[in-house]
Amino acid sequence: MKTVILKPSDENIALCAEAINGGKTVAFPTETVYGLGASAYDTKAISEIFRVKGRPNDNPLIVHVASADAINGLVREVTPLAEKLIARFMPGPVTLVLKKSKSVPDQVTAGLDTVGVRMPSHPVCVKFLRACNVPVAAPSANTSTRPSPTCAKHVLGDLAGRIPYILNGGHCEVGLESTIVDVSGAVPKLLRAGGISRDEIAEACGCEVEIA
Repeated sequence: MKTVILKPSDENIALCAEAINGGKTVAFPTETVYGLGASAYDTKAISEIFRVKGRPNDNPLIVHVASADAINGLVREVTPLAEKLIARFMPGPVTLVLKKSKSVPDQVTAGLDTVGVRMPSHPVCVKFLRACNVPVAAPSANTSTRPSPTCAKHVLGDLAGRIPYILNGGHCEVGLESTIVDVSGAVPKLLRAGGISRDEIAEACGCEVEIA
């Protein structure tokens, strides 16, 4: 397989979206790092993500959406804490962990009853996700143990010959993975530090943030 870096034209974005809907994996930019995406509803494509990365399948994936409304179909409830963080930080470098709905395959969540959801702000990513018209599950677009990629050339150096397309969105503005916060209960829990600080999360929630 030849891996091609594509300029973010409307035609190429449509091509990458078509690949996602056809059960393939595609690397795409976000404001944090590049992701390796597949349809969140396609279990075979999800398995391909784990194979390409060499990632253990007990490691959950984050689901990327183009709008806050799309979160509703992925979770059982958008909690009050989640509503506060969505209003303050989305789109942006934050992932919210909530109880998953039945529509989310267990392969995405590694069998957990929660799912991480994120709404990126990168303009190319937003166009790509809208074109896909399905939630896109994605970890970082690198092989396991390698640094997370912040430009298309980094992805090519790691995944050449393993995926068909890399959608080029330039260098990632944040360059650090998203902050992950569990807001499935009454108290926010920081699961991973990232582009948004614990203090910022606490201020938005109006309460202390536990460290899980």
